[in-house]
Amino acid sequence: MARDDNRGGGRRGQRDETPEFADRLVAINRVSKTVKGGKRFGFAALVVVGDQRGRVGFGKGKAKEVPEAIRKATEQAKRQMIRVPLRDGRTLHHDTAGRHGAGRVYMRTAPQGTGIIAGGPMRAVFEMLGVQDVVAKSIGSSNPYNMIRATIQGLAGEASPRSVAQRRGKKVADILPKREDSNQSSDIVAEEA
Repeated sequence: MARDDNRGGGRRGQRDETPEFADRLVAINRVSKTVKGGKRFGFAALVVVGDQRGRVGFGKGKAKEVPEAIRKATEQAKRQMIRVPLRDGRTLHHDTAGRHGAGRVYMRTAPQGTGIIAGGPMRAVFEMLGVQDVVAKSIGSSNPYNMIRATIQGLAGEASPRSVAQRRGKKVADILPKREDSNQSSDIVAEEA
């Protein structure tokens, strides 16, 4: 009897074959469990995965060996991905803040050419997300797990002008501030002074 090699392929088989996701190992910890005969050592890995075009996720995995822990973390990160709207495909639409536990992060939009000004785990999230210009600051906990959770929570609240306009039933032009008026008003103030 011939065995069918395509069994169980479906969508899952296609999803695993797409190498469009980049991943970054953020932290790896050696953990131990005390048992009757002594200590059993294992490893915990924290991985950030993204497509560098507006999708990002993180995952953690534990195993006896490092590669297995990284594989588990990567699989979990791919399942938990979120989509973040980016302005011009390079920066955030508006300033935002995120919080998880004692970890607080602040993220600001930046002009072109600024680069990623962020430390440690936050930098990995922005690189995997595809952000090129951002200024970010972490205040409070320096625990990489809490910093990444706070960053993801802040990015999840990011909204594009198109989605805000759609939600309010208006046009995008009605939502965005008019640039000509702000330039004229600054000229008038300069003339009065």
